[in-house]
Amino acid sequence: MRVSALLSAALVLHLVLIQPNHPAAVSWQALFLFPLELPVILFSLMALGQTGVSRLLRVALTLILTVIVALKSADFVSFTALSRGFNPVTDLSLIDAFTRLLTGSVGVPVTILIGCAALALIIAVAWLIWWATGMWAGLALPRTARFAAVPLALISAAIATAEIGQALNRWTLPAPVPGAAFTARVGLERIEMIRDTRARLAAFDQAAAEDPFVDTTGLFDQIDRDVLIIFIESYGRTSFDTPLYAETHRATLEAAEARLSSLGLSMQSGFLTSPTQGGQSWLAHATFANGLWVDNQISYAAALASGRNNLYHHAAANGFRTATLMPQITLDWPEADMMGFEDVLVAADTGYAGLPFNWVTMPDQYTLATLDRLLRDGSDPRRLFAQIALVSSHAPWTPVPELLPWNEITDGSEFNDMALAGDPPEVVWRDHDRVRDQYRLAVDYALQVVFDYIALHAENPPLVIALGDHQAAGFIGLDDRAEVPVHVIGPDALVSRLTSLAPAPGLLPPSDSPALGMEMARDIVLHAFRSDATELGN
Repeated sequence: MRVSALLSAALVLHLVLIQPNHPAAVSWQALFLFPLELPVILFSLMALGQTGVSRLLRVALTLILTVIVALKSADFVSFTALSRGFNPVTDLSLIDAFTRLLTGSVGVPVTILIGCAALALIIAVAWLIWWATGMWAGLALPRTARFAAVPLALISAAIATAEIGQALNRWTLPAPVPGAAFTARVGLERIEMIRDTRARLAAFDQAAAEDPFVDTTGLFDQIDRDVLIIFIESYGRTSFDTPLYAETHRATLEAAEARLSSLGLSMQSGFLTSPTQGGQSWLAHATFANGLWVDNQISYAAALASGRNNLYHHAAANGFRTATLMPQITLDWPEADMMGFEDVLVAADTGYAGLPFNWVTMPDQYTLATLDRLLRDGSDPRRLFAQIALVSSHAPWTPVPELLPWNEITDGSEFNDMALAGDPPEVVWRDHDRVRDQYRLAVDYALQVVFDYIALHAENPPLVIALGDHQAAGFIGLDDRAEVPVHVIGPDALVSRLTSLAPAPGLLPPSDSPALGMEMARDIVLHAFRSDATELGN
């Protein structure tokens, strides 16, 4: 009985130490890895026995290992959803965002159940670690054997430290497959990550304070019409390069290009590198507008607090009416007061009386119809400079709306039958292939809406910059590049000034087109339409 208990306790510690933090590391082979931390822990517990020092060691081990279990679990979720590891400094706010997304997708009761289960699991892990360390600390060894455990613990620690040192020199985070001292390495890498993050944030603050366009006059003098910056949710480069999506999306883009060209509109396209993938659209919005690489929540807050003028501040200072239309915002959004918008329209301001599409508050077509009804109705003689964030192609991608005649859109209730169609997320998400197909259809719907809206206004077209905010999560998008398409559409005299942003003619840039950093977009746009910017292509 004693031997079986010791073996069970060792197995508990073994499983905790080899727990993967990346989906790629999930395999039966991982069970046979030998964690070097295990002999260090076991020999140390045996050497100390049932003493006060041993109890302190057990408390420390329980706390540290439980925290690392939580960190590796957060890593696993973050790699799945965002294609990157979890950063304890910048990502804590994502817990709230993830909870709201889960609530909108599966409902409040299921979300509460999942939260309680996660908490219970962490408590159970902590108790198991405490029990396992207690079993080995209580092993009744003769004094001589206990003394012998001390050098064994030191030798094991030295070997583990050497392995960790080599791994840190290679900077292995994220480690796709657990190594010999994987858990200790994750902990040390997190310490290094926190230190590195603080240094990068200090550099970011300095960059935010430096703005080459401070006190510059004549910005946007060359624009004689509305400017619409439209973010298409989860629209990434995978729509061009992954056969599963490219066949559908390229066909839609080809048809749109032919139609818009026949209406006399000019088009140019390219690719941008987004600061995020799989989520956190607001980081892409901020990067595009501020001309800074905003890839985490702390940088986002720092950019807002810096006083740096973004595109919308400059537009307002140069005679535009600035606005944002954000149908996915359902809570208070105080940050908007610092973004340079004169008018801020969130979900509650759109007048949508229809049913939600699970987490998605309203179809993209209703959002763009609201743009015309509330912001482009002709009641204000000033030109409009607006940011619009579409949301129909956001997870869970079910159900997918259908395009209606624009004159049939009223209060949104005409979309109710669509909102009730198809299977709910909990059914669709049981099959990854089916989720990918829904994603394909949702992005295609968003593209159809955007280009149909542009065609609707072809007689007096606005200047439109339509771009993706980020790629979908890796297991959906099947593309690990954080790159998104950008399309500039409108009169040729204006579109041709943005060849630095979107160098390829039409809506289908060549597959080998390089991606420009999204943080460069603000300065390109500001320079392109200055009074003295006479060179086409900037």
